[in-house]
Amino acid sequence: MAEAMVGRQRGMTLLRAVAVLGASLLAACSTIVPKGPPPPVTRPAERPTRPTPVQPGIPTDNDRDRVALLVPLTGPNAGVGKSLANATQMALLDTDAKRVRITTYDTNQGAVDAANRALADGNKLILGPLLSEDVRAIEPIAQRAHVPIITFSNDATVAGDGVYLLGYVPSQAIDRVVDYAHDQGVKNFAGLVPNGLYGQRASTAFLRSVEGSGGQVLSLQTYDRSSASVNQAMARLAKNAPYGAVLIADSGATAAMLAPAAKKAGGAGVRLLGTELWNAESSIATKSALNGAWFASVPDTLYRQYAVKYRSRFGAAPYRLSSLGYDAVLLTVRVARDWRPGSDFPERELGDPGGFSGIDGAFRFGRDGIAQRALEVQEIRDGRTVVVSPAPAGFDK
Repeated sequence: MAEAMVGRQRGMTLLRAVAVLGASLLAACSTIVPKGPPPPVTRPAERPTRPTPVQPGIPTDNDRDRVALLVPLTGPNAGVGKSLANATQMALLDTDAKRVRITTYDTNQGAVDAANRALADGNKLILGPLLSEDVRAIEPIAQRAHVPIITFSNDATVAGDGVYLLGYVPSQAIDRVVDYAHDQGVKNFAGLVPNGLYGQRASTAFLRSVEGSGGQVLSLQTYDRSSASVNQAMARLAKNAPYGAVLIADSGATAAMLAPAAKKAGGAGVRLLGTELWNAESSIATKSALNGAWFASVPDTLYRQYAVKYRSRFGAAPYRLSSLGYDAVLLTVRVARDWRPGSDFPERELGDPGGFSGIDGAFRFGRDGIAQRALEVQEIRDGRTVVVSPAPAGFDK
């Protein structure tokens, strides 16, 4: 009985399977198959990629500290400006400063416009300008933006209120050479200064320096570089002879022309004194009329090495002032260790009493914003310059 039931169930199962299969075949046979190619496969529409719009100015850089270099790249001072710009790039490479980005703006096209573009681009520190009138023009703009200025000018009157003067100030060189001359036994001094702003400042510095050293100025004469004016100045100078040293606050070339008459007017053994202008002239040592003269300047040892490297890299000799650009970058890189990108420049760091060091030796900023420099005294001797009083290595805090 059981076997009969199993046989019946198997038969029924087989019938059902055939029925299902038959129904499937009938359904398949009743399906209408369209003629022609299959319909195209429709894909979801892709949204077109919109290109990133090009923004005005320089690319945004959120990973580096932004610094603007304002120098003349065209016009009469383009040579100095390009040399400063080269020096800053050279310093970035030498220090491998990946956290600092420097963008250069041409002040010859307008210092105010250059400053406005620099600030609009997000720069938080300005290196430059070179000329004092450009500093005065951009100072209010930078001050409103809380952006400090480290200028290459030597005009002390522009320093202060966020402006820091990195240039060589004439009064410091005059102080240094007068002090040295006094230490060598010179008590009586005379001076020859050109008419004009530089001469006025040199005169004031000279009188203060001699008075501060305990000496006295027997004669201080001005001239306008004409033969008649120079002859008159020399005649007046001779009336107060003898004196131990005479300061010629002019270029080395002009000083060499005045030197024979100045020595003759001063008497035997008179010593010629020069200013920081002399160090800017590479041929100063070859001027035989200045043999035995003393002048104060920033140290030259590192500068000579820098000049060789600069010539090798750029194929030309650097301007002497270009070392200011190099040292400005060294200063910035040091401060940048504690400078968060995008934030204000940590201006308080510039007041470090221990100072900073660079190609031009040790320097520090006083409360007036003027760079106080450690200067050396050089003597022109038989076609070369010899250091007779080395610069201090640093400052006492």
